[in-house]
Amino acid sequence: MEKKDCIERKKDYILQKNSDGTVITVRDLQLQVLEIMDEIHRVCVKNNIRYGLIAGSALGIVNYKGFIPWDDDIDVCIMREDWEKFIAALDRDLDDKFYFQCFEKDYKFNVINGPTMKIRKRGTYLEETNFLLKNRCPGNGIFVDVIIYDNRSDNAFNDQLHQIFVKCLVPFYVLLDNLRLPHTAFSKFIRWFAEKYARHHEDSKRVSQPISVPWEKFLKDPIFLKEDVFPFKLYDFEGRKFYSYNNIEKILKEWYGPNCLKRWNGQEWEETLSVEKQKPKHVAYINLNGDKRK
Repeated sequence: MEKKDCIERKKDYILQKNSDGTVITVRDLQLQVLEIMDEIHRVCVKNNIRYGLIAGSALGIVNYKGFIPWDDDIDVCIMREDWEKFIAALDRDLDDKFYFQCFEKDYKFNVINGPTMKIRKRGTYLEETNFLLKNRCPGNGIFVDVIIYDNRSDNAFNDQLHQIFVKCLVPFYVLLDNLRLPHTAFSKFIRWFAEKYARHHEDSKRVSQPISVPWEKFLKDPIFLKEDVFPFKLYDFEGRKFYSYNNIEKILKEWYGPNCLKRWNGQEWEETLSVEKQKPKHVAYINLNGDKRK
């Protein structure tokens, strides 16, 4: 029997109640994000660039053949060796309805904020719940997060040592950013350090987010075998097909634990995530029809 949603898509996961009595739901946001993802897919296919849906977006593929009903974003990875080609393709081919932000285009972009790029939709506005590192680039449109996937050391101890070094730099970076003090040189160093590390391990068997991403817990950083990640495969997602991991279920279990996938109870497929955790978590304020707060 084919998997079916154990949580009704009709349920409204409300993001925001407006002053005029209307509400904005997670589904409203998902439809906007889906437009951006369609454009990313088009640009990547046209320019022969590998991409894959990762994290909760990949989990949605397996459990829902689309968004997790309460998920309020999409996460995409691009390999380091395709990164400059990807930026050039966006400069050349991205539809005018969208724009993108990254350190290569604007030194104000936060290099340790997790995503390596945000691709945004014009005429919309979204403030994230991130209170440490605000967006300093012009424009806060609804977005898709794009992150580089880097080569990582096969030696876990060596990998952790380099991550510890980056984590020690984070408080200074956050302080400079929040005091609005210049930190371009600091940002360049962190990016250089991560890129040099990745290139040094280009013959390794493992791949993951750059070591410049400091938010993963020690020894919990999701690092995967390249043979499980590549080649990316096409999967059903909201009535279209997007790319994700080669061995998607194995990677999701490594990332989220063995019980992250829906389970069969004899009558239907059940969501294993507890109800209290089934809620959006990234949006502080949203405007679907304007580029600023109302």
